[in-house]
Formats: sequence, C-alpha cells, structure tokens
Amino acid sequence: MEGDSEPEESSWAHLPDVCLRRVFHWLDDRDRSRAALVCKKWSCAMYSGSLWRCRTITFYGQPSRARTLEFQSALWYTKKFGKYLKHLEIKLSNPYNTPFIKKFQVTMKGLLSHLGKCNSHLVSLSIKYLELDCLIWKNVVRAQFIKNLATFLKRMSKQLDYLNLKGARITLEEGCELLNSLSSLTNRSFISEINIEDFFSLHLSVYSSALFHQTMSKFHSLTILTFNYNCISDELLNILREHSYHSLCTLNIKCHIHDPHGQVVSGISWANLAKKAPKLNVNFFFERVMKHDHLARILLVEIPVSSISLRSCYFSDPDWTMRPTLTNLLPAYWHGLQKLTLELNNDHELLDDELLQLILSCKRLLFLKVWAFLSVSFMERLLQNRAERKCILTTIKVRIYTAQDDSTEEERLLADIYRKFKYLIDSELNYFVITYPMV
Repeated sequence: MEGDSEPEESSWAHLPDVCLRRVFHWLDDRDRSRAALVCKKWSCAMYSGSLWRCRTITFYGQPSRARTLEFQSALWYTKKFGKYLKHLEIKLSNPYNTPFIKKFQVTMKGLLSHLGKCNSHLVSLSIKYLELDCLIWKNVVRAQFIKNLATFLKRMSKQLDYLNLKGARITLEEGCELLNSLSSLTNRSFISEINIEDFFSLHLSVYSSALFHQTMSKFHSLTILTFNYNCISDELLNILREHSYHSLCTLNIKCHIHDPHGQVVSGISWANLAKKAPKLNVNFFFERVMKHDHLARILLVEIPVSSISLRSCYFSDPDWTMRPTLTNLLPAYWHGLQKLTLELNNDHELLDDELLQLILSCKRLLFLKVWAFLSVSFMERLLQNRAERKCILTTIKVRIYTAQDDSTEEERLLADIYRKFKYLIDSELNYFVITYPMV
C-alpha cells in the first residue's frame, strides 16, 4: 500500500564529503552550527580541518548587541577549532575608548595563549592598524599587550612565515622587541615576509638605530619586506645583501612627509644589493613627498625600481613643480618600471607632453594610474600610441581634473575618443577614464 512505502531520502544525504565540505566552506559560523545539527554526517563535516584554516576576527569598537554576540561567537569558534588554523587575521575596527581597549587586550591575551598551546600549523598572522601610540592605549595595557604578543611570536617563530603588523605605531625599543621574538629561540629567523609599514611611531629616525640593525641582521630568508623609508640606511642594505640575498624578491618602501627621509644612502649600497639579489624589485610609495630635491635624494639610478606611486592628495604647493621629476628622475627607470601611479594637484602646471614622453620611454610599463590636471587630448594621443604599439600598457586609469563646474564638453570628447579606440579598449585594455571637477 502507498502508506507503507519508505519516505524518499533526500539527495543531500548522498552528497560526497568533498562537496559537503565545500558547501560548509561558504557558510558563516551561525549557519555552520545550524547545519551541523541536521545529521551525524553533517556534524562530522563541521569538524573538517580545512574549514578552519583561515580566520578573520574583527573587534568592533562601536558597541551593539549584535556585534558583541558575533564577536563572542567568532572567538569561541576560534578557540574550539584553533588547532587547525594556518592563517589568522585580527582586525581592530574603530576603537573608541580605554575600556574597550582593555577588553581587547584581555581577550587577545586569552586567544594568543590558547593558540600558542594548541596550534602547530599557523604560518600567517596579520594584526593591522593597532595604533599603539593613541591615548586610549594606557601604558599598562599597552605593555601587557606587547608582552603577550611577543610571547606568542616566540612560540610560533619556527613555523610562522608571514607577519603583518602594519600601523602598529610603537616605539623603537618595543618594535625591536617584537621582531626579536621571531628569532629568540635560535637567534635566527627564517620568516619570508614581513610588513612593518608604519610599524614605528611617527618622526623616528630608525635608520640611525644600532638596535634596529642588530634586529634585522637576524632575518636570513626574507622574500618580501614592506617598511618605511625612515628605516633605510647603508647598514640595512648591507644586512639584506649579506643575509637574504638568495631569497629577496621585493622591497615595498613607503616614504611619508612626516617621516624623516633626509639620510644619505649610497648608490653603491643599492647597486651591491641589486647585484647580489638579481630577482629584486623595489616599489616606492610616496605620500606628499613631491619636491624634486627630496625625491632626487631617494630615487637613485642604481635602484631596481619596478613601481612608483607619487601622491600629493589634494594638497597644493605653489613652489612645487612636477616637470623635473617627470623629465629627469623617472626616465632613469625606463628599463624596469612596470607600474606608475600619479595623484597630483598640478593646477598651475601642464604636464601632457612630459607625461606622454615618460610613458613611451618606459618599455615595460603595464599599469598607469593618473589623477591630475590634463587635457582630454592627452588620452587620444596616449591611445593612438598604444594602438601603434609604441607602448605596452594593459591598464589605464585616469581621472582628469578640471577647474570648471560643467565638464559636459570634456565628457563628450572622452566619449568620442572611446568610440574611436573601442576595438583596442575592449580587447586589450583595462580602461577607466573620467573627468573630475576640482572647484
């Protein structure tokens, strides 16, 4: 009889384990826990180590019940499945007062202590924008946090391969204490990638510190190093040449207007490093460091530069001129420059010809991003040269500043230019060009 037939089993019951784990991979913690209640098979899937190898925990500064519950849930799951972790990211979002920072410090103490005891797989740790120089970090809380983090890094030093402490903003002594933790067991560290951009507090002349040089000499396998120009010295370049020449591929260097950058670095030191580390590419990011004499002291011809970003933001200096940089400094890297970013407030200076000549001279330039006062005809000339294979750009992103409220005419001309080169843009370019009133 019809009533005696067995109920039809759902096809989900026969889903292969590999597919089931893939489904769980896309679920958040709450949905995973609910799905685990369906049956024994789904419960087992919940405990698959592959689901818990990567973790991002966000500490939300603005209080709300929902965010508090989410944070507690995320922290509980991390402790429960922490032994599987390979990649951990901690985010501190909008910290707003000292009690919140104290709670963050206490929670991190427990979290790091637990992971230090149970985890043997962690290879990547990121804790960005701690901003430990802010007033909401009281001295006692700050010191305890750094101590706990240093202890954790010491425990993980043999397995950790990537560390990102960008934006920590700590003293020279505290920073070296944390970095030394990575080599405290063997007096050597074989971590391959470190991001210490804005790691030290503003205005520090790190380049003159013997303590910093001693700390950096303990790293023997650096592949990628991201840091500030106020750390650069002949001593540091020689340390990198001696200890990481066989692995070093990338130096990402930020130079900010508020960081000291008046030190004298020898071109010979750069040349020796480049010769010993032939795979090396150097990427420069300048923030409001725009004057030619400042840049000339930094951008030496011996540096194997692959990328340059010059950003003045919206600041305008009537005594500043960009033309010497475009015509005298940057062409020195014609053989290696692959990426160029210019965000300039050059309302008093026309640069169309100089910029186009620079682009055509850089034989390996693939990426161009320009925010500046330019004429619309610059885009037509650039695309015409690209169509004639006089350059090899694959990405063109341009924001043409205009001093007029109404940019209708410029937009019409840009549309005409797009139609003229549509075949090229659609088939070969990542292309985005707009006008932007700067009134």
